[in-house]
This record gives sequence, C-alpha cells and structure tokens, in this order.
Amino acid sequence: MKSLLASKPVLWFLFLFNLAVAAVAPFVVDGTQGVMTGVGMGIVSLGAGVSLFKGRGEQQGQQVRGAHRQQI
Repeated sequence: MKSLLASKPVLWFLFLFNLAVAAVAPFVVDGTQGVMTGVGMGIVSLGAGVSLFKGRGEQQGQQVRGAHRQQI
C-alpha cells in the first residue's frame, strides 16, 4: 500500500482533487462544517504536494550523483 501511495500519479491525484475540494467545500457546505472540510482537504493536498516536491529533489540528487560517478 505504501508504494501505491508514493507513486507520482496517485500523489498528483491526491494533490489536485483535494485542492479542488478544499477550494469548493466552503461554498457548497454551509457553516463550520464547510470550513473544516476545506481545511482538512487543504492539509491533505499540501501533504501530497510536499511529497511530490520532496520526491523531485531526491530524483535530481540521484541523477547528479550518477553523473559524478560516470566522470570518475
């Protein structure tokens, strides 16, 4: 399950879907429930976005290390 949640397509889906729900929820659901739904979905979206950004940095680091090894 961990490898599925860490895959890029799933992270992109979580990021975009939850961001859209977070933006729309306060207007669709009235009161505190709409605001809290927006906040919760926003947190999940931020977590997925951070994971995407973190994975991109690790991938670039591996490419740089691989290029350095080829030069030696």
